[in-house]
Amino acid sequence: MILIALGANLPSNYGRPDETILAAQKVMDEQGIHVVQSSRIWLTAPVPVSDQPWYHNAVVQVETSLSPYALLEMLQSIENDFGRVRTVRNAPRLLDLDLIAYHDRILDKPDLIVPHPRMHERAFVLMPLQDIVSSWTHPVYGFDLSDMIAKIPDEQKAQPMEITAPQARPISSAA
Repeated sequence: MILIALGANLPSNYGRPDETILAAQKVMDEQGIHVVQSSRIWLTAPVPVSDQPWYHNAVVQVETSLSPYALLEMLQSIENDFGRVRTVRNAPRLLDLDLIAYHDRILDKPDLIVPHPRMHERAFVLMPLQDIVSSWTHPVYGFDLSDMIAKIPDEQKAQPMEITAPQARPISSAA
């Protein structure tokens, strides 16, 4: 299972942060990153806690022939195309696409760590993740999803939004 987290807390050329997330999913699909399942969009407090706008977050399960490195490169290219400018860590952003997991592969390289090194501590990943998979287990720590959610700090507030992402189209076996 390949998992990607999407987040935004600033408006973009695509509209509000939730609209940006939906547009990013469409672009991912057009770039060979086929969305199989998508979570609801969640409104989440910034981490670390700050006065910046709350984030809109989702997690998608995808299928792709891209390697982990090529996938990361494509995700960063999509972020750039959406207008993301990297300044300081944890800054507000138009779009953030994080490779959360690539099947059960474990990579710990300077330019790519999979699974994502802090995903097990983040409500903005775990809450949307539970929408699409209830029994996922962290391949490094062995924590199951419910254990990780139970350990989320209280200041990491998250609530599902009323809007939902469109259903992903089925993957054609002829692709």
